[in-house]
Amino acid sequence: MDLEFERKLTIPRETKALYPLTAELAPIVEARAATLRAIFEGRDPRWLLVIGPCSADRADSVLAYLYRLRELQERVREQIFIVPRVFSNKPRTSGDGYMGLVHQPDASARPDPFKGIIAVRSLHLRALRETGFTCADEMLYPENHRYLDDLLAYVTVGARSVEDQQHRLTASGLGIPVGMKNPTHGDLRVMLNAIHAAQGRHSFIYRGWAVHSLGNPLAHAVLRGRQTEEGGTVPNYRYEDLCRLAALYQSVGAQNPAVLIDTNHANSGKDPFRQPEILRDVLESCRRDRAIAKLVKGFFVESYLEDGCQSPGGKVFGQSITDPCLGWEKTERLVFDLAEYR
Repeated sequence: MDLEFERKLTIPRETKALYPLTAELAPIVEARAATLRAIFEGRDPRWLLVIGPCSADRADSVLAYLYRLRELQERVREQIFIVPRVFSNKPRTSGDGYMGLVHQPDASARPDPFKGIIAVRSLHLRALRETGFTCADEMLYPENHRYLDDLLAYVTVGARSVEDQQHRLTASGLGIPVGMKNPTHGDLRVMLNAIHAAQGRHSFIYRGWAVHSLGNPLAHAVLRGRQTEEGGTVPNYRYEDLCRLAALYQSVGAQNPAVLIDTNHANSGKDPFRQPEILRDVLESCRRDRAIAKLVKGFFVESYLEDGCQSPGGKVFGQSITDPCLGWEKTERLVFDLAEYR
């Protein structure tokens, strides 16, 4: 094997011992997990809104964003349940570019996964302690989930990972909602197969152990649009798309059929300023069809303190260094628009 081994990383148990979830904070995690379960089981009618930066690049700006989000949550708590995006891994289509906080805790320095693992757990702990939020992250590396499994509220399996067997089987052993995105080529049956696998029981190898999963009834769909062979994008959030997904769900007999709509990525053509328009379009579909209203549980929104994006070396506080995001003023308007629907 032609690899250069740099250093042995701490195992999850060691990292948790150094940065523990305290007895004071554990009930907050449990209460928020119960709320999410109720939303996906149809016992809580509120929207789920997974919202935040494309990638969590630095703790100070992410926490500044979460402080504002906490105040906003209080104003819409009867209509919306917010789970912040604190995405610490960034999938790269070609392998180039910034790969997230877990790789580079300092985006201007060389990669350091040892410090990155600590930085990510510390950030999630601070978010919980200082704002009361349990957050969402992408499960880009299934073996890394154990570093955060006691803190996370929600996990996504991305468009480039949804066909991978290890992601599907690991998702089947998680006790939190897992959003399965449609693959980049857009085949919804691939996504439904992933949901079916995640909801089933399995025996497999995980982190050097033979393990058994009980199945995850909260695994569900996330529609994010698709890419064409020519490099263009095609949305899949419109009424006809939602009708087709509802029919596919019926054909597979999944537990708790649900979908979250990703308002950015290929659905917006990576134009973050189209996110409010896309959200309103989906709300109109919900008004038009009761079955769609029951199926759609919420939305993904990419949002930060400042509009747009900058290079990893940029100096604008609270502006994305990966995909462009919606700034705070536009974010507030979007959230209030969503709350008015309920």
